[in-house]
Amino acid sequence: MRIPTGRFGNGRVFSDIIAEGLGIKKTLPPSRKFFIAPSDLKTGVCFASGGAGVDPVTSRLLRVLKPSDQIGDYKKYIMKLKVVAPTQAKSIIANAVYLVSQGNNDIGISFFMTRSAFMRGYLTGGMYITKLTSWNKSFMKQMYDQGARKFAVMGVIPFGCVPMTRILGRCNMFANILAERYNAKLKNGVKTWPREAGFRGSKFVYVDMFNTLMDVINNYRKYGFSNANNGCCCMPTAIVPCINPHSHVFYDFVHPSERAYKTISKKLVQDIKRGLA
Repeated sequence: MRIPTGRFGNGRVFSDIIAEGLGIKKTLPPSRKFFIAPSDLKTGVCFASGGAGVDPVTSRLLRVLKPSDQIGDYKKYIMKLKVVAPTQAKSIIANAVYLVSQGNNDIGISFFMTRSAFMRGYLTGGMYITKLTSWNKSFMKQMYDQGARKFAVMGVIPFGCVPMTRILGRCNMFANILAERYNAKLKNGVKTWPREAGFRGSKFVYVDMFNTLMDVINNYRKYGFSNANNGCCCMPTAIVPCINPHSHVFYDFVHPSERAYKTISKKLVQDIKRGLA
């Protein structure tokens, strides 16, 4: 029997599938779960908040956890690790893989949908993604200062080709170009940040969400999907969820289906293993 999990999808989400691919466990419990078993504390939890952004305003717009809230939850998690010996807790923190996804909601909501970024003085996409990259780095520095050392940094998805932007037809190339420009900044950071004194002893790997998902969108039939343009659920064309969500690349107007995540994760898990070995 399936029960609601509060996640945007028809099953497990990307972080769950990556955790399984790395041989850790099948699902990641939320850090705010009332009771977390000691075994789950030792093998990882999820600090994400659906709709959140690394831009604090994005989170306020959707009334979800801000970046500072997530860092606060991470600090509380470290305190809960007192269930194990101090040396073991330190080892768990240092050797854990931190999957960081920041920027999708910021670009999609604060820049494109609400124009909040523009109203705050970020007059161009270039100005905003430069600030987003800085916020992202600062977010990970706060984690580093608590003992985190291995970061898998996810790029953003091809916004221009999600169902929400394809309702009128083709992909929005401007949205995709901005996404690629932001991803390029993240890629550069992943190469240079480990050499900085503030990140001494750290490892970073870039997780290419854009090109792996774009490949599935462009060649969806090759991967066994029947629909890459529309979401299975929660759209004007699909108010009632479709019978078979596994046939769709996207579950709703912007989030990939569990099967799509599984498809792209095969390559990305190997990238993470190589990059953080």
